[in-house]
Amino acid sequence: MSRTFLYARVSTTDQTTQNQLMEVKAAGFTIEAHRVIEETVSGSVPASERKGFNKLLERMESGDVLIVTKLDRLGRNAMDVRQTVELLDSKGIKVHCLALGGVDLTSAAGKMTMQVLGAVAEFERDLLIERTHAGLQRAKSEGKSLGRPSVASVEQVQELKRAGASQNAVVTQLGVSLSTVKRLWNA
Repeated sequence: MSRTFLYARVSTTDQTTQNQLMEVKAAGFTIEAHRVIEETVSGSVPASERKGFNKLLERMESGDVLIVTKLDRLGRNAMDVRQTVELLDSKGIKVHCLALGGVDLTSAAGKMTMQVLGAVAEFERDLLIERTHAGLQRAKSEGKSLGRPSVASVEQVQELKRAGASQNAVVTQLGVSLSTVKRLWNA
């Protein structure tokens, strides 16, 4: 007999998994409390490196079902999500995502859905990179200075040093941090 588990994850301590628990209940699932794994960890951390997720893997057996409310609960990186679903599939565990209509991500339709979503995410990322590069090229062609503004030059610091100014005096005179002065002091 299959058992149903829930993996509920949030990224920061000021967030709560309460909405995810309510979504699962509203979808008609009743999951025993000891089969609910709640975790506070960034989605950028691979699932294989998360304590709660590893605890979940230890408890689950072939034939069990894992529910997540959204695909990003498993991870933000498409490769990591795919590898996680493949790992669960290899253990005979089905993965249902409520946001995708409850589709089993280990089924043929679920795998296709994940591939399409991965391709769209990659396309969006590539478009963002292209737009960023185009914007930087346009700014350069307009003669705009890119990057962090220079607050003090090596020459300015060295000139004040030769004039006998202390590092603290240079900080005050140039209006920069002591760490900036120290970095340029012996350059």
